[in-house]
Amino acid sequence: MSDTRRRVKVYTLNEDRQWDDRGTGHVASTYVEELKGMSLLVRAESDGSLLLESKINPNTAYQKQQDTLIVWSEAENYDLALSFQEKAGCDEIWEKICQVQGKDPSVEVTQDLIDESEEERFEMPETSHLIDLPTCELSKLEEIADLVTSVLSSPIRREKLALALKNEGYIKKLLQLFQACEDLENTEGLHHLYEIIRGILFLNKATLFEVMFSDECIMDVVGCLEYDPALAQPKRHREFLTKTAKFKEVIPTTDSELRQKIHQTYRVQYIQDIILPTPSVFEENFLSTLTSFIFFNKVEIVSMLQEDEKFLSEVFAQLTDEATDDDKRRELVNFFKEFCAFSQTLQPQNRDAFFKTLAKLGILPALEIVMGMDDLQVRSAATDIFSYLVEFSPSMVREFVMQEAQQSDDDILLINVVTEQMICDTDPELGGAVQLMGILRTLIDPENMLATTNKTEKSEFLNFFYNHCMHVLTAPLLTNTSEDKCEKDNLLGSNKTNTICPDNYQTAQLLALILELLTFCVEHHTYHIKNYIMNKDLLRRVLVLMNSKHTFLALCALRFMRRIIDLKDEFYNRYITKGNLFEPVINALLDNGTRYNLLNSAVIELFEFIRVEDIKSLTAHIVENFYKALESIEYVQTFKGLKTKYEQEKDRQNQKLNSVPSILRSNRFRRDAKALEDDEEMWFNEDDDEEGKAVVTPIEKSKTEDDFPDSYEKFMETKKAKESEDKENLPKRTSSGGFRFTFSHSPSAANGANSTNNKSVVAQTTPASSNGSSSKTTNLAASVTATKGSLVGLVDYPDDEEEDEEEESSPRKRPRLGS
Repeated sequence: MSDTRRRVKVYTLNEDRQWDDRGTGHVASTYVEELKGMSLLVRAESDGSLLLESKINPNTAYQKQQDTLIVWSEAENYDLALSFQEKAGCDEIWEKICQVQGKDPSVEVTQDLIDESEEERFEMPETSHLIDLPTCELSKLEEIADLVTSVLSSPIRREKLALALKNEGYIKKLLQLFQACEDLENTEGLHHLYEIIRGILFLNKATLFEVMFSDECIMDVVGCLEYDPALAQPKRHREFLTKTAKFKEVIPTTDSELRQKIHQTYRVQYIQDIILPTPSVFEENFLSTLTSFIFFNKVEIVSMLQEDEKFLSEVFAQLTDEATDDDKRRELVNFFKEFCAFSQTLQPQNRDAFFKTLAKLGILPALEIVMGMDDLQVRSAATDIFSYLVEFSPSMVREFVMQEAQQSDDDILLINVVTEQMICDTDPELGGAVQLMGILRTLIDPENMLATTNKTEKSEFLNFFYNHCMHVLTAPLLTNTSEDKCEKDNLLGSNKTNTICPDNYQTAQLLALILELLTFCVEHHTYHIKNYIMNKDLLRRVLVLMNSKHTFLALCALRFMRRIIDLKDEFYNRYITKGNLFEPVINALLDNGTRYNLLNSAVIELFEFIRVEDIKSLTAHIVENFYKALESIEYVQTFKGLKTKYEQEKDRQNQKLNSVPSILRSNRFRRDAKALEDDEEMWFNEDDDEEGKAVVTPIEKSKTEDDFPDSYEKFMETKKAKESEDKENLPKRTSSGGFRFTFSHSPSAANGANSTNNKSVVAQTTPASSNGSSSKTTNLAASVTATKGSLVGLVDYPDDEEEDEEEESSPRKRPRLGS
């Protein structure tokens, strides 16, 4: 016997009454000593492992279905199925089973499922014989309907009725009566036939489905189901299936069996999804075999199409041909969408081969073409196909786009086409953009990237992504937070305090999606995103969005900063303190006033995290620069706790200094913590031209000696020369007595350029009202003043990339922000 004849797929029925694919192998019937009897053995074709070992029990009911299926139950809730590639192999194994059980191989069910309990036999003594069916005539329809309905509660009687219906060819006789009732307009008879056909479907028997869903019978079955007694007028399902629903062959096929299987599957799916009412909790298992019938049909359809490479090649040729008209291309894309959906029924090995076949034929270049088309339906279908590919093998997609980058410009890279589709989604609710964002997140997730002995996909792809794709993703964010954009909007707008740009709801939603992706990058791309944030001064630009009137967008910006602080990375901490980036967060908290809302809670949680984790550099910066503005907030102890932590640390440093002998405190013999900090700051601010490093230069924020006496002396030691500019940037007291702080903003830094002509945008808002609350529409001010020494450039991390890459491969699981 050839291997193909013995080739089978093994399926088991799960708790949800769905068939799970257990693998493909080759079946044999042999005597197994341990089981003490003839058994069915299936060994996997991939590695020879044992997929199935099942003794052929003389009392087990085996069922043969659709000429290539053998189904049986080994326990109360454990059903098995063998799906043969060839009918000959199924027939041979079926003969072995029948031989063991002493049955004629012509039967399709080897045993009657009769419960041998005394109680069952007492209640239904008649079940020892087949059920006697009434004569199939119009006058008996009510009696037949009552019989079919009455057996549904008893598994044994259902089995008996199913056998009787099949053996007597009863279904075809019933459908002849249906035609007569329609001709006579016999409404009562049609209502009885509805109950009969619905009840036969609920018998849940594949042997009956093969008769009912044949080309000869299926439309009459649909016709019977139109006459639901609960409806005032019958539905017109046959009219829809024959006139409205048209079968479109994108490429004509000569395989009549394939065409018939497609028609049958569509109609049966229609019966299950549209015609039959939603089953009650007591009926939910009545149609499990119907679900299996559809499932195996889809497997056969995909297998037939996949094996016809000439057909698929022709489909791809027309899909990518410029001469193909729009309607034809739409049909081709929809075909592939349904084809990929059907492929989900395949077992893992076959699904792997399926997608490799599509990749070999050029599915990704084809998607690149159609995703850039104007037709919304085509783009939507192409997105669904792309999501199937990414879900199955993100590595395959990553490999394609990296190879593509060697031959194409960044603008036409597939991943950038996807990003542009997300950015340009015209749906007001951005439904397509959300789906595309999920696809992008899967592609940039290090958790599903492969590693080999010579190289890692993670390092290669992330280098590629940040060099070729990140600028496309962040373009809307950088554009909508630029000073030029805000100045232009300020001139056009009637309300001069409304200077923030993304007050358009759709734009705000898009920026929120982009921030969600960037936050994901902070959590998983330690080294690469750190470089990008420093180079583009990205956090400052993100925090501009704290002024948006859309609170959800302000919370997204805050969450981005929270994830950065969560890393407790001193490079990030220095970047935040030197850039005075807590200012917009504190301004948002002050603008929020006494309102107890999500924004209030999220801001306080951020500062509470800093206090609990005792991040000393951030604690010192907050207390030294902002405590005067925050000390009046007493409904939480967070800020007083920060002040206490700060003072305790100062006391520890002083005690440590005092405990050192005086001779060691001289500059000649010791380097105290302050000197080390000054040296480190000098290194951080130095330009190392030999190394080619661009470094972050500090932005010094103003503090008055009266307000901050403890920090002023230290501040003056590191400041060098900026007294006149600092005086202009003193905290402004609002009409309500609170403080406002300037928010330095460097456009050249955001563009990654080193420049001395940077700008500082002053944060001006509507003064807080007397009750402590203020409008959420307070935004970035329009006044722009020229300053020097703004935060610019890229911080280089010599020789630490490998360490950071190792950290990326196993990102820490961090608690998510409450917002």
